[in-house]
Amino acid sequence: MFTRILKYNIFNGTKLELINYIEKFDKVNIISGNPEVLHNGLNNELLFSSFTGKNAVIIPDGVGTVLAAKIIGKPVKEKIAGIEVMEEIIKKCEKEGKSIYLVGAKRDILESCIEKLKIKYPNLNIVGSHDGYFDLKNCDHILKDIQSKKPYAIFVAMGSPRQDMFIIDNMDKLNCKVFMGVGGSFDVFSGKIKRAPKWMIGLGLEWLYRVSKEPWRIKRLTSIPKFLLQVIKYNKSKQK
Repeated sequence: MFTRILKYNIFNGTKLELINYIEKFDKVNIISGNPEVLHNGLNNELLFSSFTGKNAVIIPDGVGTVLAAKIIGKPVKEKIAGIEVMEEIIKKCEKEGKSIYLVGAKRDILESCIEKLKIKYPNLNIVGSHDGYFDLKNCDHILKDIQSKKPYAIFVAMGSPRQDMFIIDNMDKLNCKVFMGVGGSFDVFSGKIKRAPKWMIGLGLEWLYRVSKEPWRIKRLTSIPKFLLQVIKYNKSKQK
């Protein structure tokens, strides 16, 4: 059920298998394992410890991670986008009467995201929210609110590594089952940003679409060749 890439275990099942798999955890941290996030983890002991912990599940979110799995000869069944996992969990929560809590983004984006989610999933119980503009070391008021609401899932949209640090610092304190850093997903749900057309997603070209809409992202793409080069070197060293 996992493909070993560098020092990470990457979930190699389908999205549906993932949703079923996380049920076995008391608490689970779902990590969108694109090359940038995984590369950062290799250079940060705290992140790496979290990403490889017993409560962590790394999904192959990114064409670079999918390519890395092919390079080592243990391909994943499919690329699993974090935003799609978030939506599957939301569907599950609406169906089963479970609640969610949202943390992150600007206040107007967050409010628009909540509004759109309530329209799309009218029976979804969003028990609370907070924008992403706060001091990670001085956020007891947010933690108390989350504790009092007892959500099933908490989605944190503050970009990596900030969202990861929030989860690392507070996972043991909060009585939630699912923790997930979701990057710019609130922007997508709010309607501010659109995902790539399905044909581009199917061809693994979502990154190209995002760069065309947000050119500043091109600098972040350098993490892909760096990550793949590390994978190739590591794989060769293991074969000797």
